[in-house]
Amino acid sequence: MSRKSKYATGNIVVSILLALGGIIMVAPLVWMLSTSLKTKESVFALPPEWIPRPAQWENYLRVWEAGPLASGIANSMIVSFSVTIIGTIASTMAAFAFAKLRLPGKNAIFIGLLAGLMIPMPTLLIPQFIMFSTIGWVDTLLPLIIPGLFGNIMMIFFLRQYLASTPDSVIEAAKIDGAGYVRIFTTMILPLIRPAIAAQFILWFMAVWNDYIGPVIYLNSPEKMTLQLVIANFNAAYAIQTDYPLIMTASVIALVPIFAIFVAFQRQIIESVALTGTKG
Repeated sequence: MSRKSKYATGNIVVSILLALGGIIMVAPLVWMLSTSLKTKESVFALPPEWIPRPAQWENYLRVWEAGPLASGIANSMIVSFSVTIIGTIASTMAAFAFAKLRLPGKNAIFIGLLAGLMIPMPTLLIPQFIMFSTIGWVDTLLPLIIPGLFGNIMMIFFLRQYLASTPDSVIEAAKIDGAGYVRIFTTMILPLIRPAIAAQFILWFMAVWNDYIGPVIYLNSPEKMTLQLVIANFNAAYAIQTDYPLIMTASVIALVPIFAIFVAFQRQIIESVALTGTKG
């Protein structure tokens, strides 16, 4: 077999493996969407129906009356967008400071932040709950919002490493020309790391949007619950009635904001991966 034939065969094998992997990953999402358009009886039909006939579009009207879905979406958006937008700004500025500014003890501070990642989250839940309960924040969205406004350690670490490859001479030249740190940050650093910010923003938004542990600890009132708690209550209430289409309908609605954010920033994500590979 010639070298060209081996190369073509390898491409075919890789393409088949990638296609199989894509099908395996997409199949649960397709099944979720399909189930949301079925009746309760057709969910258990054999062989399984991937394309419901007829499609039960009224499930998407019925779900709004089954529970506080609208307030859950509103609360999740308030938490997710406030944390990720303000927290991303704080994380970006912190990464710039750790990477390029001359600060006494900045490496020790940075190592201390990374050491905080080594502490298991369950060990922090009780102290945090006691602290937020003492100041009266239980059953409010504040415990889910305020800590994230100060930044995300993983984002700071990622952006700092991303900035480490930027020559210091560029920043020094800008300082010689009279540019201050604010101007350097806004006109030079932000455009440079925009793809990396977009990639980290999406990952953080997904984590905050899908968070279940925090809301289940701090939120009690139905009108204060986030979307994930509402869906969990749907699962507890309607799984007994085998009303899986209603549960899947709520899950599809919960997926829409994440999908929209990903589509909006997909170009930046591709640029981030491409630039990271080039730098490596």
